[in-house]
Amino acid sequence: MKPTQWKGVLYLAKNRWILGLSFFLPILILAGVYLMIGIYPGSNRTIMASDSFHQLSNFLASYNTMMKGSESIFYSWYVSFGLNYWAFISYYLGGIFTPLVYLFDNSQIPDALYFLTLLKFGCSGLAFSVFSLGTFKLPRWGYPALSISYALMSFALAFSEMIMWLDAFVYLPLVILGIHRVLEQRKPLVLFVSYFLLFVTNFYMAFIVGFFSFLYFLTRLVIDSGDWKRKVGDYLGTSLLAGGASMPVILPTILDLRNNGEALSAITSLKTEDTGVLDLFVKNFVGVYDTTQFGSTPFVFIGLWSLILCVYYYTVKEIPLKEKLAYSALGAFVIFSFYFEPLNLFWQGLHAPNMFLFRYSYVLSFLVILLAGYGWEHLSKASFDRMSNLVLGLVFLFVGVRVYVSFGDTYRYITVFSFIMTLLFLFLYLLFLRVFLKKKTLGKLWVVLFLCLISAEAGVNTYVIFQGIKKEWVYPARNRYLYHYDDISGLVAQTKEDNDSFYRMETMHMLTKNDSLNYGYSGVGMFSSIRNRNSLSYLHELGYRSWGTNLQNDYRNNTILMDMISGIKYNLSQEEINKYGFEKINESGDYALYENQYAMPLGVMTDRDLYVDGAGKNQTSLFNLLANQKKNYYTFIDPELVNTEHVTIEDADQMVTYVKTDKKEKEPMRLTWKATIPRNKQAYFSLYPLNYDDLKGAEVILTVNGVKQQTRINMTGQYYNLGYYEEETEVEYTIELSDTVRAQFLTPDIALLDIEEYTEAAEAILDKGVDFEVSGRKAKATVTVTKDDPILFTTIPYDKGWKVYVDGKEAEITPFRDAFLSVQLEEGAHEVEFVFLPQGLLLGSGISGVSLLVLGGYLFFLKKRRDDSFYQPTSSGGNNPIPLPLVETTAEKETASSDSRQVSKSVKEETVDTTKKPMLVDSATTTLEENTAFIEEESVGNSPEKDSLISDFSFSEDDDVSFHLQTETKLKNKETTLSNDER
Repeated sequence: MKPTQWKGVLYLAKNRWILGLSFFLPILILAGVYLMIGIYPGSNRTIMASDSFHQLSNFLASYNTMMKGSESIFYSWYVSFGLNYWAFISYYLGGIFTPLVYLFDNSQIPDALYFLTLLKFGCSGLAFSVFSLGTFKLPRWGYPALSISYALMSFALAFSEMIMWLDAFVYLPLVILGIHRVLEQRKPLVLFVSYFLLFVTNFYMAFIVGFFSFLYFLTRLVIDSGDWKRKVGDYLGTSLLAGGASMPVILPTILDLRNNGEALSAITSLKTEDTGVLDLFVKNFVGVYDTTQFGSTPFVFIGLWSLILCVYYYTVKEIPLKEKLAYSALGAFVIFSFYFEPLNLFWQGLHAPNMFLFRYSYVLSFLVILLAGYGWEHLSKASFDRMSNLVLGLVFLFVGVRVYVSFGDTYRYITVFSFIMTLLFLFLYLLFLRVFLKKKTLGKLWVVLFLCLISAEAGVNTYVIFQGIKKEWVYPARNRYLYHYDDISGLVAQTKEDNDSFYRMETMHMLTKNDSLNYGYSGVGMFSSIRNRNSLSYLHELGYRSWGTNLQNDYRNNTILMDMISGIKYNLSQEEINKYGFEKINESGDYALYENQYAMPLGVMTDRDLYVDGAGKNQTSLFNLLANQKKNYYTFIDPELVNTEHVTIEDADQMVTYVKTDKKEKEPMRLTWKATIPRNKQAYFSLYPLNYDDLKGAEVILTVNGVKQQTRINMTGQYYNLGYYEEETEVEYTIELSDTVRAQFLTPDIALLDIEEYTEAAEAILDKGVDFEVSGRKAKATVTVTKDDPILFTTIPYDKGWKVYVDGKEAEITPFRDAFLSVQLEEGAHEVEFVFLPQGLLLGSGISGVSLLVLGGYLFFLKKRRDDSFYQPTSSGGNNPIPLPLVETTAEKETASSDSRQVSKSVKEETVDTTKKPMLVDSATTTLEENTAFIEEESVGNSPEKDSLISDFSFSEDDDVSFHLQTETKLKNKETTLSNDER
């Protein structure tokens, strides 16, 4: 076995209980709390709150589909006409955990999310224990205690449904550990790997962790400025190499965001909205949850034990003032960012978040636990009085805050239960401190009780937060996710068996806007932060509502003109859809499959008018353009209002306002119209709000011929289908407006689509249609080009990653309105192939290769020079190299640089008891402990405060949880100086 492998095995063997407890205890606590609220593997209630249901469940299903060979890792045809899937992965699905979804079927995604969530929380605890083992010198049971506090911090719990962000909590402590190793040992591999995994997992959280870690590096540089040029070079070099290695993911994502990202948020005020001076005090009570929607305060709670130790850190005289000031400045900067809006926006990519505010507040939680660990190192038997005073001070502080906020309404979410639990745990920690600091030997029972106390506090806090999520967002039922799952999946599978060329389909009863990703069909709807904004913006003009920043796109409430253009060949519906050209071809359960005989293929040949300014400005214009027609497909009539309930009507010029007569009345506003629909017309009721934003969550239910259509007004198009009528028919229909007391619309009318004109134009388009075979990231077709129609137009969303090859030679793509692909062709027969590769992927791969080569050279250089003191990291003075491990006849220096946090070197003497082993701090990477040992002596009286419990306490090899009181033999009043030769 190689030496490095042996060190790894030794590290795991010595720390198996620390690492095991740090991993499994957060999982057990989390699983226990989920069980209390009715969530467990196979349970009806699922973990999928908020975006986890509407987005992440579908995204994981799509990733599963991709891994099992049905989609390309670079491009997805299953969402919003088509999307750069590589960039999509970089935000939602990156990292080493996501491929585990392969073990599940798409119908089991709720369980996949459950297990992935538990795994990530466990790995967060494990990562922090690895960090703390390499950073602090604590009692062995102290490491899992801090790891529980970190893994189950309030931020991670409150945002637990955002599973793609949880990976950042795994990598943050490893990044900081890597910084320590670069600065103190000149070993860059941990930092490189941690940064690399962070960057390729989630670019959003990577920015936050990257910015914080850079500030942390500067803080450490201030604390220990010795040899600063070497440290700056090593850190920046390693960081840049990690960034370079991740370029195959980062560069395509940056380019995609540049093409499709959102504009920077305007700064309208310097103070962050809805923040108050007591926010951080209030959020440090046990079990506090306000909201993760708008108006929330930062989630910073990490446990009272860590909070006590963090405060104690600032009372330790042995810790240099410069160190305290440096860490204080870092913490103050983060806290100031909560209140100063420009900094608040900067942390979040200069874009105001849509709910889930203060997405960077977990870095403050990490900093508090970090200082708690440093404070714990200095706990001594003489610390009891000071610690008691600190705990009592916190008691008075929490009581004062509770009394003060009781006179106002701002912090109503501090419950009596939360207040009592906070005081109870403070007193329990005080009791433990007395036992801990007064007893010579802390037996297994007390250690177990302490870990149970830490776990109980974390469990109470977790339970309250999850109850808050349950109340605010709801943990949805499994049968909601599986709503007619087998029926829909079976009908979708049939469409795939019946078609060799590309087609699209949509459901009239969507569960989420991302249903197409779950079931694996090419659809229109979408809800995602990664999107093709140019195509969505144009689709919005064509009637598929995709407002604002185009985060969402909805298929519902449009016309059959767009069904034709979009290539919608199939509809799934529980009700009779009554759309011209759609025929029911199959049923399964409550769902029916309708086939559209007028569905345009993926491409169509057209003339050069396609590139005239203003061409295709709306669906009628585009339909005429593709059909080479100049028809007016619509006429308009006014319906007659025949009945109203619970509503008062205010008429104005071309505008009408519906006001609820009794705002307390639970019944919706109800209005009934009738109209005579001429023969051979498709009728649509036009309901267009004067201001969509005013309606917010208002819903409308349209009932016509006994068929109901329910949608949110501000999320769907304006055309509500009244049906197709072969003969003149009088139609009566009703709308119900709910979740609003006032709604303003342009005066509603009825749009009548002439079916004869529509059919003539649709058949003209089909005559020039081009069928494409789509496979992965490629779309291929054979076309015959005429002089009159030399342009191949497609409904493939334009992206700079696309290339087109005509007869095997690359040609130029001419984007139509920056929304769809088109290409100009010569007369004759041609093979046309569109090929997608994310823009920047090849360049990023090249940069990655170079970065890895440079890293390899750098590591080889360090290995070759590891015995040359000139190339080694130096002490805080910056002039002297750090000595090599001492031989048995030498004594350690009495004082060591506290800011470097290295393991104190013990004296080797002839009478060393070899059965006792020193505490492992960085055993995976240093041989220090193999060359040094502690010397046991009897404890004498009350040690002076400067004698830390950490230097006094070590552990027997056969007892992993209890500890034995030990001291180190030190040379008093004498400083041993070693020459380079002695080293």
